[in-house]
Amino acid sequence: QVQLVESGGGLVQPGGSLRLSCTTSGFTLDSNTIGWFRRAPGKERERVSCIGSSAGSTIYADSVKGRFTISKDNTKNTVYLQMNSLKPEDTAVYYCATDLTYGSNCFLGQPMDYWGKGTLVTVSS
Repeated sequence: QVQLVESGGGLVQPGGSLRLSCTTSGFTLDSNTIGWFRRAPGKERERVSCIGSSAGSTIYADSVKGRFTISKDNTKNTVYLQMNSLKPEDTAVYYCATDLTYGSNCFLGQPMDYWGKGTLVTVSS
């Protein structure tokens, strides 16, 4: 059974940092792509970052480039999103997801197969 579980969200002040974790099971992390997405209040879901089976393959939304870093630890079946210099506009529910059917949908902006339930990040003073 494929599962993705996000953790690490919370309340942080502007300029602060958080590290989100996506713990996976039911598939081989080192052979698949994982994406981080977010949905802010009143807005559509946005792709934040993707990491491929090779950890060297990553992309970022322009809004988070230079501030967020995606990484993974295959031994722990976990993908991370390090978020620095957080801004109020980063406030959202953050989700991780995977595409086991085609393998590259995250990078192509196409639908993902499996999703976690999300973790809330609130950036506020």
